[in-house]
Amino acid sequence: MPKKNYALLLAITVFAAACSGPDKKTGTSAGTTDSLHQLVQHYYDEKMEFFPMDATMNGEHQFDGLLQIDISDRFRSRLDSFYTHYQTALQSLDTAALNENDLISYAMLQREVSIGKESFRYPDNLMPIQQFWGLTLTLPQFGSGTSAQPFKNKADYEKFIQRMKSFSEWSDTAIANMRRGMSLGYVIPKALAVKVVPQLADLSKKDTTNVFYTPLRMLPAGLDTAEQRSLRAAYTAAIEEYALPAYSRLHEFFVKEYIPRTRTSSGIDALPQGKDWYGYLIRYWTTTDLTPDEIFATGEREVARIRREMDSVKNSTGFTGDLPAFFNFIRTDKQFKIFTTPSQILDTFRGIEEKIMPSVKELYGHLPKTKFEVRQTEAFRAASASAEYMPGAADGSRPGVFYVPILDAKTFNYTGMECLFLHEAIPGHHFQTSIQQENDSLPKFRRFTWIGSYGEGYALYCEGLGKELGLYTNPYSYFGHLSDEIHRAIRLVVDVGMHAKGWTREQAIKYMMDNEPLSEQDAVAEIERYMAIPGQALSYKIGELKIRELRSKYSQSTGFSIKDFHDELLKDGCVPLNVLEEKMARRFK
Repeated sequence: MPKKNYALLLAITVFAAACSGPDKKTGTSAGTTDSLHQLVQHYYDEKMEFFPMDATMNGEHQFDGLLQIDISDRFRSRLDSFYTHYQTALQSLDTAALNENDLISYAMLQREVSIGKESFRYPDNLMPIQQFWGLTLTLPQFGSGTSAQPFKNKADYEKFIQRMKSFSEWSDTAIANMRRGMSLGYVIPKALAVKVVPQLADLSKKDTTNVFYTPLRMLPAGLDTAEQRSLRAAYTAAIEEYALPAYSRLHEFFVKEYIPRTRTSSGIDALPQGKDWYGYLIRYWTTTDLTPDEIFATGEREVARIRREMDSVKNSTGFTGDLPAFFNFIRTDKQFKIFTTPSQILDTFRGIEEKIMPSVKELYGHLPKTKFEVRQTEAFRAASASAEYMPGAADGSRPGVFYVPILDAKTFNYTGMECLFLHEAIPGHHFQTSIQQENDSLPKFRRFTWIGSYGEGYALYCEGLGKELGLYTNPYSYFGHLSDEIHRAIRLVVDVGMHAKGWTREQAIKYMMDNEPLSEQDAVAEIERYMAIPGQALSYKIGELKIRELRSKYSQSTGFSIKDFHDELLKDGCVPLNVLEEKMARRFK
């Protein structure tokens, strides 16, 4: 498709904003409103070209064959200029003429371009690969044939061939960047690097069990035999010429060059600019100006509060030992490990959905249209994965998916299942994301945005709805809820501990195991996740505390309706916490 001249469109938009006079009927500037609407639409369209895999996730398929080398210096420079253009354009608009919804759009775009520009102070592109997320894991998900990348016709297959070709270039850029990072002191911890190695090894295998070969088992039925043979040959050649060798080169680089140069420290503060970098990541993930010390203190208070309630629940079961002994009991007793197959686990989650839906309709007026499924996490990433939600397509063509990693069904503990479902699925991420994407009164950049403190804070808030939804009737399931809640409070302590207070990985693991009933394997995976993505783990509890505060405040109002509260909470999609507070005050004042 022809490339749009966004610089010209932007200039026209800014000019229109400056020249538009007040509307004769309303006394406001209709031109300003139109200009903002044009601006946010142009922003979204151009951003999708910068991030074509995001576009695919959003159901925008015009860029399905593109994969930007988003870790290159050239890309970062272009993106910086992109943010600067829109920052300048926003400064030219008269916000006095905007309604409440448009003011939210203005504030959110202003924040996004500002914090986007600030990110370029920190060279995260020199550490482009870790064990938890990133392109090396996202590409095979897309290539599995069961994710956002369509494989409906020959052209779809050809588009993913192009993405595999581009990934080969991306991987070479990643190696060059990591070599530069090694020379400048920007490397990931060794504990994380060793977890990347088996992932790269699995994804470089020339074996039909490799996830990249999966679409070959579902070739389009409309092709005749010769066309299928030709497509199969071309697609197989692309896998074996581009994808597999790229992963093989990355694997060899990690083993021979990178791991010997990785660091023994756990926190980002050990890197050049590390303390400032962490401060930025706190602002990015929490949308607040809280200091590390304030967050750490909040975490300690919440851990102490929840421990007291856990102790009370323990006593109600008749258990006579102390809380650490009860943690071990929950972790190890056979009565909590009731499954033998993955399908039993998945069916139990589906049963939770059936049980809660009548009560969900009493708490929510507006329900999403997007369909929902529960699936087992793919084998290639299960060992390092947490349970997660993958959004569906806004047009209904792809369901939202709750992914559950199951390494061994016989060791899967049932006590946290109800709570986990409320968070990742219904009414948590599935409701929040689907309602946001389905709301076509929002500009696209808001329909498809993600703000951790809101999205994760809301999902954690949903865990607290269990009793209202008829769950947690078993004291052990309620203890599972408390275990998950304290888990998020612990994150405030260990994330800040590692990234701002010099805690080691081992200190953080011990603190986590001392305060919740999870296995050492699970604690290691969690702590290493926080090492890989500093600040992200803070967003859950910070956001949940704000939402709880707002519900407590407004539930005292005359005529308060919980349906109205939840509908207002969700209708505008992800917003920064200060914007959330302001909009809820306007609604329930």
